This record gives sequence, C-alpha cells and structure tokens, in this order.
Amino acid sequence: MGGPGDPPEGTPEGGPGGGEDEYRSVVFDESFVRAARLQEYSAEERMTDHAPAVRRRPPLHRGLTRQALALVLLIAVAFGAAVYMGVRHPYGTPQTRSPAEPLRMTVIPLAPTDKVPGAADPEYLYAHSHAAPFDVGAEGIPLPAARSTAHFSDSEVVTALTTAKDYIVRSSLYPEVLSGREVSPVRSLIDSDQLDQFDQSFDHPAADGRHAPTGWLVRLDPSRARLADDRIRVQGDLQAVETDSSALEVTADHTFVYALRPTGAAAGAAVSLFTVRREVTFRFTRDDLRTHQVQLITSYAQAGPLACAENSTAYLRPLLAGQTAHTGGPAGTDPYETDSPAALCGTLAAGAEPKV
Repeated sequence: MGGPGDPPEGTPEGGPGGGEDEYRSVVFDESFVRAARLQEYSAEERMTDHAPAVRRRPPLHRGLTRQALALVLLIAVAFGAAVYMGVRHPYGTPQTRSPAEPLRMTVIPLAPTDKVPGAADPEYLYAHSHAAPFDVGAEGIPLPAARSTAHFSDSEVVTALTTAKDYIVRSSLYPEVLSGREVSPVRSLIDSDQLDQFDQSFDHPAADGRHAPTGWLVRLDPSRARLADDRIRVQGDLQAVETDSSALEVTADHTFVYALRPTGAAAGAAVSLFTVRREVTFRFTRDDLRTHQVQLITSYAQAGPLACAENSTAYLRPLLAGQTAHTGGPAGTDPYETDSPAALCGTLAAGAEPKV
C-alpha cells in the first residue's frame, strides 16, 4: 500500500522509491494554466537584449459584459421616456389664468298702467296669463343638445350647461333665496375671483351697476310679499358657444312667473302674478368646469309689476293685487317678448297681465 502522497497506482517504475519529490507540493490545475497566458518569443527576439524565452500575452478584450450592456440600454430607455413625457405629458402645459371681470348688471322695473289683477286661486291666474303653457320649476330650464367645440369636448360643454342651469335654479327658484333668508346656495357657485364683489353687493348694496343683490339673484322684499304657490312657472333656454380656446360662454334667457300674496295675509287673500325676465351670460374656464363654478359676465333683468319710484337694488318690491303705480315709464315693455326694449324704468304692457 502506498503512502499518503503516492499515486493510487503506486510509485512509477524508475522513480526514486520512497524519496520525497521536491516538486510534489507544486500543483498546476487547469485554471492556473489558462491564466498564465504565456507565449514563446521567436528566435530573433531571444537573440536581442537577452530577452526571456517567453512573454506574457496581453489579455483579450472581449468587449462589454452583459451587465454593462443592460445598464447602457436601461439608461437609454429612461432618457427616451423622459424626453417623450416632457413633450407629451398628459397634463398639458400650465396656462396663466386671467382674473374674472366684475359682473355688470341691470335691473329694469316695469310699472303697470292700471290696477294689478288678482284672484283667490293661483291656478286661475296662471291659466289666464301668458304663463299658462310654461313648465313648473326646473322643468322649464331644459338642457340643449351638447356638441363639442374646437377646444372643448361634449362632456365639458355639458358641464358648463349643467352648472349654468344649477345657478339659475338656485338664484331664481329656491324659496329661501327668494325670501331673502339665504344667499349661500348661490354664493357657493360663484368663481373665487368674484366673491368679493358678491359679498360687497349684499353687505353694502348700491345702484351702481356692480353691487345690486337683485343683479345676482331674484330677491323679494319679505316685508311686502311671499309665495302663494311654490310651483313657479318657467320658460326659456340655454346656449353654449366657445369664445376662445380657453373659455366657454353660456347664455341663459328665462322668464319666471311667481304667484304672490301680501306678507301676513290670510290664506284666502287675493293672489297676483309677478314676472321676472332674466338674461345672464356666464363664462367658464377649465378651472371653473373642474370646480363647477361660474363667472357672471352680464346680468339683465326686467321685473314687474313694480313702481318706478321703488328702489329695486337690495330687494324687488312687487305691487300686489289691487295696487297701482303712481308713475311709470314712457313706453310699454313686455317681458314675454324676446325683443323687449330696455329702459331705466319701463311700463308693463297690458297684455302681459292676466286676463281676469
């Protein structure tokens, strides 16, 4: 049996039996041999300058590793994505928003030429007036078919029309607004740029074409009249157009007819009709569409029967059944006609009153 250092087959013949081989501890495995990369010099090279017999071969350049290639590719893809998103990111280029212009408002009182007609039953008055075919409440404010414009989609046009209708309903049909008890349902829809003007109109009313509460909403003097029937008659329409690439404009033109009784009167007291024709122009930016708020550009109202001598800035003070106006304007104005002339104070045409 061989010793610990002998090959399995024993000591080769002719070898030094049992002696220690001075090279036995040197082991050349395959990886060591490959790493040596030796190359023998030519005879001419060995004759000059006592060069050694062999020289080390420079390592081969195998190019970039797979990891390096993957890293370069990843960087290139990330850079390309950043450039693409910078050119066509989904949020669009931020645009500077110009502040909303102040609302310009006009309220024209219409004075009757005779006593205001009255009856005990509101339905009887409605049936004998131009309001007979009108719808009740918000049904009289239908939305038109919405079509996209050059820069606004169908849904954006619908949002503008719906928000404008909401403003008209709140400012003309809500009982708490009509009675002067609340303004918050209307205020919540006003663009933030116009809130100061809105608040100043109610804190310090003025007949300056900028700060009349009755330019923002229909507001009846609660000390004079109250609703006899909450089924208010309404007729009118809404129209939307694009004014420029950043805004839509909606025009609301509606006639409202209210049945009123004197404040504090018994339930059987005579009822009269009070008519308000409102034309309001709204402007909607994309911010307004997103927040469901409105900018009011113009508000034009004709209301009667009213006395021209009454101040209609803070409240509308209707003339009720049996009352007359002492003074009136020079020409008749019919709020039911779309081409009615405007005046500082007009005369309510006889044909606009119920036939009783």
